[in-house]
Amino acid sequence: MTVTLFATILTLGAMANALLTEAIKKMYENDGKTYSANVVALADAFIIGGLGTAAVYMLMGIPWTINNIICLVIMIVAVWVASMVGYDKLIQLVKQIETVTPKQAENADHRKEV
Repeated sequence: MTVTLFATILTLGAMANALLTEAIKKMYENDGKTYSANVVALADAFIIGGLGTAAVYMLMGIPWTINNIICLVIMIVAVWVASMVGYDKLIQLVKQIETVTPKQAENADHRKEV
């Protein structure tokens, strides 16, 4: 497996995993059930990272060597970590932008009045 292929699968897998994890979390919240976001993300990473990488191997005719199997396991962990870090940081950024933007608008309105 090349580094480019690994990075491509990781990027797509992390995005898909983050979206699926959030959908499952919303479903649990609507049902009033408790959950651990890390465990949900890990289960999704096994499905998306593992099966996605295996599908890429089969579609591209990549042989099942020890090195490629190790890369598949590393991909599961990488998708898990990337999806958790990426989504949480994105939500944090959006919340920070929401809190800063209204204050700037209020300051502009205040300056116009003076």
